[in-house]
Parts: sequence; C-alpha cells; structure tokens
Amino acid sequence: MNPFTNPLWAGLGTGLSGGLLAGLFGIGGGIVMVPLLGLFLGLDQHRAQGATLAAMLLPTGLPAVLQYRRRGVQTSLPLVGVLILAFLFGITGGALVANHIPSGVLRWGFASFLVYLSLRTFLRKEVSPVDRGEAPFDLQGQWTWGLPSGLLAGVVSGLTGLGGAMVVIPLLASKLRMTQHEAQLTSLMMLLPPIGLPGVYVYAKAQGGLPWLVIGAVAVGFAVGGFIGAHWATRTQGARLKQVYAGFVLLMALIVILRR
Repeated sequence: MNPFTNPLWAGLGTGLSGGLLAGLFGIGGGIVMVPLLGLFLGLDQHRAQGATLAAMLLPTGLPAVLQYRRRGVQTSLPLVGVLILAFLFGITGGALVANHIPSGVLRWGFASFLVYLSLRTFLRKEVSPVDRGEAPFDLQGQWTWGLPSGLLAGVVSGLTGLGGAMVVIPLLASKLRMTQHEAQLTSLMMLLPPIGLPGVYVYAKAQGGLPWLVIGAVAVGFAVGGFIGAHWATRTQGARLKQVYAGFVLLMALIVILRR
C-alpha cells in the first residue's frame, strides 16, 4: 500500500509538516495541512478544512511555545487573552459561511488569499528591537488592534481552515511593532486553547462527521514537528525567517491551485 494514501501515515506526515511550519513561523499549520490532506487522501476542501481545525483542538503547539520561551522570546498574556476572545466570535461565523460556498470557489478563494498574504509578508519591513527602544512592544495597542485582529483571524480560520495566525502575525508585527519571533510566539499561545471548537462543530455537522483517525494522527505529528520547527526558528534571524515564510506561502497557493 502506498504510505501516502494510508490514513495513518498520511495523517502523521501531514501533521509533521504542519508542525514544522507552526514552529518555524508561528502559524497553525493549516496552510500546508489543508492542501496535503486533499492531495494524499482526496479530502474535498470542506472536509480537509474541518479535519485541520479538529487536529488543532489539542494543545499540540505547546512544545513549540516552550522552545520559544526557553530562548527568551517574550509576549503579553493579556494580549493573548484578547485575541482568543475575539477569535471565538469570528470562527463560528466564518465556518457557517464556508459551508454554503461551493468547494471549487472556496479553493480558489483560499489560494488567492495565500498569494496576497505572501506578497504582504515579503514587503513588510522587519522591526528591530534596537530601533524600537526599551519598550518590548506597543502594549497600549493591545485592545485597539487585538480585538479586530482576533475577530478577523477567526473569520478567516472558519472560512479557510487556517488557524488564524496567517492574519494575526502580520498585524501584530505591523501595528504593535512586534518582532517576527514575538508575533509568532503570541500566535502559538493563542492556539493552545481549543479555540477552533465552534468551527469544528459546524464542519462536522455539515459534512456528516470528520475522519477522526486521520485527525488523531495529524495531531501527533504536529506536536513533534512543532518542537523541531521552533528549535530552528529561534536560531534564525527574523528578516530571513520572514522571507522564507513568504516563499512557502506562495508555494502552498500553487499546490492548492493545481490540485483537482
């Protein structure tokens, strides 16, 4: 049997890939797990997105968070709380809308969003802690930008199956003047609670259930990959990390476009 079509091995490989990206870039892993679940197991866009959200319900990003903290990267717990609160409202609405959009249209919209995100990330100027001054980052903007960032992240997560970090990281970096590492740690901490539960419920109900064996394998692979990815990220300069991130997002958009 081809290991790439075996649900267990395909799930483990998909989770490992998503975890590596989560540790490296602070994202939820959906950017790669959604296309790979469709490519290896033939899941349509809706089921792949629902399965990805379900795999992220467990605190699979904890090894990556601990690795960032061990390397001295800082963030704000109140900001994480604000992001989580707003995210929960946004993801329910996004998931409800997504299940009324044809799979083909949803796939092309997903790919278009990835292309936009890649260009936006590549053009963004990386913040230097030296230029920023003594303050760790703009704490006064936690509510001003935290609420809309979390809400938008939730809507995008429900629509596309991404963890929401695709929106949160660029906004935190540009609006709160966080470094790439700080924004990524904040994003990973936001994903530790089961904030995707409302979206998973909507997808599972609309699709008549989800592939739980695959989801379990994805979760295990993700935890392992997250630790390895975070180890690499904390040893890579923020500007270079941002460039690699932008290039990979563009590659994932191409995979989504080419998949039938």
